[in-house]
Amino acid sequence: MGMLQGKKVLITGASRGIGAAMARLFASHGATLYLNSTNSEAIESLVYDIRTEYDVECHSLAFNVGVADEVKTGFQSLFKLTKTLDVLVNNAGILDDALLGMVTAEQIQKTFSTNTFSVIYCSQYASRMMLRAGGGAIINLSSIIGCVGNQGQAVYGGSKAAVIGITQSLAKELAEKQIRVNAIAPGFIDTPMTQQLPKDKYQQRIDSIAMGHIGRPEDVANAALFLASDMAKYVTGQVLGVDGGMLI
Repeated sequence: MGMLQGKKVLITGASRGIGAAMARLFASHGATLYLNSTNSEAIESLVYDIRTEYDVECHSLAFNVGVADEVKTGFQSLFKLTKTLDVLVNNAGILDDALLGMVTAEQIQKTFSTNTFSVIYCSQYASRMMLRAGGGAIINLSSIIGCVGNQGQAVYGGSKAAVIGITQSLAKELAEKQIRVNAIAPGFIDTPMTQQLPKDKYQQRIDSIAMGHIGRPEDVANAALFLASDMAKYVTGQVLGVDGGMLI
């Protein structure tokens, strides 16, 4: 019996990297999946693979989590598929580094829309669906950068620090409704996003990890599985670091 048997789960930004790793792990534990991405082709391909490989119910939802109107339409589509939801993973995110003097207004807007505002937009609708289920779990993806900051990452770090504030506030607000809200703060994880870094920056990050190696998307997915499952039914308002002892 899987840890998520019978649970209905929405994962945003699920087409690659950490989101795709979560989707596969959750499917292996029996979850019914609703996978979101702006890349409809990639998400359809993953949905097909998961249905074939794990024999679970899996659906795609293509919408931009950083645009309020698209989130509303996306959740209307979700509501037609299922009237209740047990787990929301706010995973969608972008990384766009710039030193302070080079930061643009457009960059700030796009980063906060995707990384931060999306968490509130999606949690609003998801929490209503969780109420119909008698409770649920919201898991927000922050970052070690949101906890301790980093040079050239004021915008990204700010967007991910805000996610922690949102997580802890929603945990207090939704606890009486039996909705748990937690965050995961990954360190340096081997994903398409981190692979874009210049070689010297990439090596600097590896050198700062106490355990001496980069993390895998599966490492983050394992933490999410715990927080989504009934094993964490008395855990809320927490920020779980998955960083191999990274010291920025």
